[in-house]
Amino acid sequence: MSFGFELLESKNVSGVYAVTPSIATDERGDIWTSFLKDDLEALLPKGVAFKHDKFSQSHHNVLRGIHGDSKSWKLVTCVFGEITQVVVDLRKGSPTYLNWQSYKINKAQQKLVLIPPGCGNAYYVSSELAVYHYKLAYDGDYIDAAEQFSVRWDDPSIAIDWPVTEPVLSGRDLKAPFV
Repeated sequence: MSFGFELLESKNVSGVYAVTPSIATDERGDIWTSFLKDDLEALLPKGVAFKHDKFSQSHHNVLRGIHGDSKSWKLVTCVFGEITQVVVDLRKGSPTYLNWQSYKINKAQQKLVLIPPGCGNAYYVSSELAVYHYKLAYDGDYIDAAEQFSVRWDDPSIAIDWPVTEPVLSGRDLKAPFV
């Protein structure tokens, strides 16, 4: 059984990678690897390592994000359900500034997405329920919500093609500024 990955860099946002795992399937179900230290940490700057995992459970029609910070690398995926994952380049001076990339993630289209610092992370839940996994790499202490940036999910200067027009949003996302 192989536990490798296919790595594909986004054409829309520099430094963002879609990581597609090899999946072994038999009559019991399937198994896949979400992280191999040597393979995936090779994509990070020297001295930065993954050290923090979080899970989020969300209901149908929930849209979380667009959030980010200046120092965290994120390796994200949906481990149950179906989401539309979106990454927005919010790094001023980047050649792909304000570009976005989306990925459909579900059992049939399993992938992880590597998001560099300065990019906004968001996802929309299209299934009844979804469980989302964050693996975080950063230097120093974790930057929590009070120190992160937020951007409006429907900012016209970004013009994300969301599969929804009236999602369920948090208070933070309702009050998020435009770019």
